[in-house]
Amino acid sequence: MTDAPAPSLLQVFADQTASAFALVLWVAAGLYLALWLYGKLVTFGRTYDDNSAVARAMPDLVTLTGYAVTVAFGLFALFWLLGGFLGATKWFWFGKYLPQILNGLWITMQMLVLSLVVGFIFAIPVGLVQVNGPRPLAWLAKGYCTVIRGTPLLLQLYMLYYGLGSLFQSYPEIRQSFLWPILREGYYYGFLALTLSVIGYEGEIMRGAFLAVPKGELEAARAFGMSRTTLLRRIWLPRAVRTVLPTLGGEVISQLKSTPVVSTVTVFDLFGVATKIRQETYRVYEPLLLAAVTYFILVYILSRIIARIEAQVPQKR
Repeated sequence: MTDAPAPSLLQVFADQTASAFALVLWVAAGLYLALWLYGKLVTFGRTYDDNSAVARAMPDLVTLTGYAVTVAFGLFALFWLLGGFLGATKWFWFGKYLPQILNGLWITMQMLVLSLVVGFIFAIPVGLVQVNGPRPLAWLAKGYCTVIRGTPLLLQLYMLYYGLGSLFQSYPEIRQSFLWPILREGYYYGFLALTLSVIGYEGEIMRGAFLAVPKGELEAARAFGMSRTTLLRRIWLPRAVRTVLPTLGGEVISQLKSTPVVSTVTVFDLFGVATKIRQETYRVYEPLLLAAVTYFILVYILSRIIARIEAQVPQKR
C-alpha cells in the first residue's frame, strides 16, 4: 500500500470545522449542566409553583439541551475523523467511498423499515388466528412461527436466494417474463427473508399479546353490541399492542442488527459496502470500525425514539 495522499480540500475543511463544533460542544454541555442544576435547585427548594409554566417546561428544556449536546458531540467527532485523523490511520479512502457508504446506509434503512411495516401487518393475523382459530389455520400459523423461530435467518435467506432463485432460472418462460428483473435481484430475496422473519417472531409476540388482554374487556365490548371488526379495531388490537410495546421495540433493534445478512446475497447495504472497502483497499479494521460506529448510532437513535413512544403511551387505563 502507498502512503496516504496529501490532505484534500475536504480534510482541510474538516479540520477547521472541527474546532467550531468543539466550541459548540462545550457551550451546549455547559448550558445543559446549568439547566439541570437549576431544575434540581428549584425543584427541591420549591422556589416556584410546581404547576407553573416554567416547571412544566423545564424537563423539555433539559431534554432538548441534552439532544443538542449529543448532536454537537457527534458532529465534532465526525469532522475530527474527516480531518487530520484520516491520513494518520489510513482513512484516506473515506472520501472516495462516502457516496457508496451513504447509499448502503439508505438500503439498510429501507430493509429495516419496509420489513418491519410489512411484517407487522401480516403478524397481526398470524397472531390472531392462533388465538381465535379456525383450528387448521391456527396449526398452520403455529407451525410457521415455530419453523421461522427455530432456524437461522441466514439459512432462510440462502434457501430463498439459492433455492428459489435457481428454480426460477431453470424456466425460460420466467427468465423472459417481466418478473425476471425482480426475481434475479438479491435485494428482493433479502427483503422477503427479513419480512418472513418479522412475521414469525412478531406473530408469536402478538399471539401472547392477544391472550394477555383481559377477557372482561372483550365481553363488555360484545355486550355493547360491537361487531368483531369493531372490537378488534377499537379494543383488542390497541390493548394488545400497548401490552407488548416494549417487546416490539426490542424487535426493532434486533431487526436492524439482522439486516447485514443481506450482504451475503450481493446486496450492498452498509455492511456490504464495508466488506467491499476491505476487499479493495486491504484495510481490515477501519471499514469494520466505521460500520460498527454507524450501527451503534442507529441503535441509539432508535432506542431513544422507542423510549419516547413508550413514555407517551399509557400502560393502563
